Formats: sequence, C-alpha cells, structure tokens
Amino acid sequence: MPPATGLAGLPLVSVSVGLSNFAGAIGIGLCGQAAVTLVHVPEPPRLDHVLVEAAQRVGTVTLNRPDQRNPLSAAMIADLQTALAWCRDQPEVRVVVLTGAGEKAFCAGADLASFSAEVPELVRHHDRHGFVDLFLLMQDLGKPLVGRINGHALAGGFGLACACDLLVAVEGATFGTPEINVGVWPAMIQAVLARNLPRKVMLEMALLGERWTAAQLKAVGLVNRVVADHAALDQVTGEITAALAKKSPAVLRLGRDSFYRQQDMEFRAALEYLQSQLTLVTLSEDAREGVTAFFEKREPEFKGR
Repeated sequence: MPPATGLAGLPLVSVSVGLSNFAGAIGIGLCGQAAVTLVHVPEPPRLDHVLVEAAQRVGTVTLNRPDQRNPLSAAMIADLQTALAWCRDQPEVRVVVLTGAGEKAFCAGADLASFSAEVPELVRHHDRHGFVDLFLLMQDLGKPLVGRINGHALAGGFGLACACDLLVAVEGATFGTPEINVGVWPAMIQAVLARNLPRKVMLEMALLGERWTAAQLKAVGLVNRVVADHAALDQVTGEITAALAKKSPAVLRLGRDSFYRQQDMEFRAALEYLQSQLTLVTLSEDAREGVTAFFEKREPEFKGR
C-alpha cells in the first residue's frame, strides 16, 4: 500500500517522540511545518509476578517465575488480572499475547505447597475465586488473546492456555491435567476445558492424568500451530498478532464477544442474538470502510469505530 500523503503531497510519517508516556504522530501541514498530535500512552503496570509490555499494537503478558515453572499462586493470579485489565483498557493495544518466561514451562499450575499451608479452609475456598475472576476477564477481554505456549502447560496452566483464543506451541511442550494423580480433580478449569476439547478427550485427560503432546492436541483441534523451536515460536506468534492488529478492533470485539456469549444459548436464541450482532457490525464505520476499500482495490484503514 503506498504511503499516505498530506495536503502538500509529502508522505505522512509516524515516529516516536522522546517524551515519557507520550507517542507522537507527525504530519506535514499546509505550510510545510510539522504538526504534532500527542496521545497519552500510560506506562504498563510494574508487577511482582508478571511482566507487561506493549509495542506495535500488541500487548504481551508474561508469567515471570521461570525458576518455579510460573505457578498460579494467588499473587500470580492477581497480577495476571491487573495485567490483562490494563491491556483491555488501552485503545492502542489491539491484540494480547499470553506466555511464560523461560523455555521449560508456560505454567505448571497451582503450587502444591499451598495445599499444606496453614490457611483456614474457608479462606482457601474464597481465594480460589481468583480463578473464576481471571477466566471471566479473559473471556470478556474484548481483544484477541493469543497463547504463546513456550513450554509445559499443566493443571491450572492448561486451563489458562485453553482460555486463550488461539494457541501457538513449541513442539516440546506438553499439556495435561495431572491433578488426579495426587488425589485432586481439575474442577477450577473443567468448564474451560469442556468448552475447548471434545468430551472424550477431556475425560481421558482428567481421568488418567497423562500428558499430551502439542501435536496430539493440534490433531484434536485445540492447538492452532506447532513449531519446532522458540525462534519459530516468536516468528509465528508475531505473524499472527501482526495480522490481527490490522483488523478492525471494533468488529473483532463485537465478533469475539458474540462467539463466547452465544455458546451456552439455546439454538433459536443464539440465531436471534447473532442476527442482532451482525446488524451492529454492519452499522460500524469500519464495516463501511472495509467494503469501500474492497471495491477501490486498496487496503482498508480501520479506525475502531
């Protein structure tokens, strides 16, 4: 696509402005002078257990306890909620990547040491609601969520992976629900698994507690792409997020929301609901822009409206 031009016939360029918390878009005005529009970009939150970054319209959330295999402690879950909420609330972030630090584990699930901690059972029960809040936040994120599975995804970590919209996994990663092997059941992730796996596959995983490879789960439709190594993982994840970032954020949100909201509806109710959502999509400026660009044989310029 040729570069956009200003009224003086000179190309518009986009650069970074050396001001903290600001990004500048620079255009050429009528008199050839630069006109600067500053857009406030808040700094990502600094968290103890999770890293948050944003670049090229992509937010990256990284579970950052690789020495402990990125366990889902209460503090980790709280930081994940904060990080994902920040990505949700930033208009400049159009896609979110969820991954783990290191090359061994995406997330190994809950810390088993927490089961032996001196905590009243009622307190432990209420603390587990953090999983509920996290999975609901992921479903209502309003933006595509891509799981970059850099290593093993087990127990709660497997549920975290399943809650992503798309999964790209390195071939050495394994997946599983080993809870049954220590006399526990994967109750907190069961609803997520049941919506992403065939019934018999889910039951086999939960009942036997065996690990499955990335290739096996790709064959049953859970994993979208399997790559050979971490370099390829970065490349393919980058290709997917770059493609998603070019789509209409308004239509992505409407479409993604409708996908999750209709999944538990009765068939007729789902059809009626989706008809109304299509009307909302076609009323958007981005839908009109997409159709216009198609007939004008050019790339659309989506504004998110």
